[in-house]
Amino acid sequence: MTASTVPLRAALYLRVSTARQAEHDVSIPDQKRQGEAYCEARGLQLVETFIEPGASATNDRRPEFLRMIEAGTSKPAPFDVVVVHSFSRFFRDHFELEFYVRKLAKNGVKLVSITQEMGDDPMHVMMRQIMALFDEYQSKENAKHVMRALKENARQGFWNGSLPPIGYRTVAAEQRGAKTKKKLEIDPLHADTVRLIYRLALEGDGTTGQMGVKNIVSYLNSRRIFTRDGGRWGIGQVHRILTRRTYMGEHEFNKRSKTKELKPVSEIVTVPVPPIIDKETFDTVQKLLKARNPKVMPARVISGPTMLTGLIHCAKCGGAMTIRTGKGGRYRYYACSMKARQGPTACEGMAVPMEKLDDLVVNHLEKQLLQPERLETVLAAALDRREEHAERRREHIAELIKRAAESELRLKRLYDAIEAGVADLDDPALKDRIDGLKAIRDQAKADAERAQAMLQNSGQKAVTPQMLRKFATTARERIRLDGGGYRRDHLRALAQRVEVAEGEVRIMGSKSRLLQTLVAGSGVNSVPTQGLKWRTGWDSNIYAEVIGLRLATP
Repeated sequence: MTASTVPLRAALYLRVSTARQAEHDVSIPDQKRQGEAYCEARGLQLVETFIEPGASATNDRRPEFLRMIEAGTSKPAPFDVVVVHSFSRFFRDHFELEFYVRKLAKNGVKLVSITQEMGDDPMHVMMRQIMALFDEYQSKENAKHVMRALKENARQGFWNGSLPPIGYRTVAAEQRGAKTKKKLEIDPLHADTVRLIYRLALEGDGTTGQMGVKNIVSYLNSRRIFTRDGGRWGIGQVHRILTRRTYMGEHEFNKRSKTKELKPVSEIVTVPVPPIIDKETFDTVQKLLKARNPKVMPARVISGPTMLTGLIHCAKCGGAMTIRTGKGGRYRYYACSMKARQGPTACEGMAVPMEKLDDLVVNHLEKQLLQPERLETVLAAALDRREEHAERRREHIAELIKRAAESELRLKRLYDAIEAGVADLDDPALKDRIDGLKAIRDQAKADAERAQAMLQNSGQKAVTPQMLRKFATTARERIRLDGGGYRRDHLRALAQRVEVAEGEVRIMGSKSRLLQTLVAGSGVNSVPTQGLKWRTGWDSNIYAEVIGLRLATP
């Protein structure tokens, strides 16, 4: 047989844009049938078929496409021609289309289209490029229309996507023609895991204090608390849960582009969903995560040897005070960094001996703040808010119980009507009504049980005089080291800012942070809370201790 009679070998490349099209056999069987007929009519020997179910042609992140390109550029190539239904099946980007056409051509492999037959002369090449530009334009226009529809769907409160965040599940909310609109509801099986992760970040497990992401991952995996698919937890998964606004009831749709870059706020659609944790808890956790971020708070501030590093500030300019030494390092002082960098015209801030100021701060915390009576006074407002929250929860439980009882009563009336022969059990409308009432009753009961369990859990953590005394005693013991010196981590649970002024030192802290530490029953990790918004006028969540300053300055 001569070379002229040897048939050219062909490979079919078939693609659809969505997995749904592939599942319902839309387009691919038709492409395959036309491709096989094309090869037979032109005497091409079909040697391989590459099928891409549900992949966009705007990029080359397609497994079968890359496998085909790898085969077509290998030496010797296993086929001479790549057959596609149209050039848009191959690529919808004119630059990428030409790049891969030339890449194949360099190895002697030609790209042909069943519906857009082209020659190799310059005019046909130009026509192919023009068609590729139109395909690219059409693809971008389609994407705009699809995104517009998805954003409108999100504005109406419906769920766009397949797999919801862990702790949620999708439920059919509305039927519009053949389309079922879905919304998110709380998944009781996994929502408790989400709540546990937030509780560990905020309070710890009762023995270690507040936990960072790594410690939470270790805690979950060591106790065989698995992910939704039965796997082990990773740092990225836990961090996403702790930073996702969905869990406080605000799901953000269209937040990032395909390249994972944040989109403008105007492009983001906030979809209200049932919250798993409250907004205050979410905001507090964000502050803790921010404080642990080395880009925000240098590691030396968190783990450095100086007790007040990162906490102490000059009252005059608000700038940080840093360590300065004298007499060849024999003496150490806290001095205003603004004055040190820019001179006395920037700030007249003072400098104070480090050891004496450390002693002054710790002694005041130990002898004044860590007294049960003083703690009770400082935390009075926070405890009132806590009680208000519990009262609202009790009212919510009562409303849920009432809703469940009303649904049960209506079901009983329907059953009585059926027994009396007034209502027909085979009536579809009656069946739907019974199913709806059962769903309302069961959901209300389940929600009431969860809310009651949470209320009991918070009740077990109610602050009592005995708890205040125990906490004060334990904190006074832990703030001191056996060999002298102080425990920085316990100090930072009590105070998050120290301001030095002429004649006085102001120690400030967060009441909510202090209450969380008290309820957790132990100290916290050695991380200062940087999320507190300190202002000249102290707000209701900040307590302040003022100490007279009578220290000789250098």
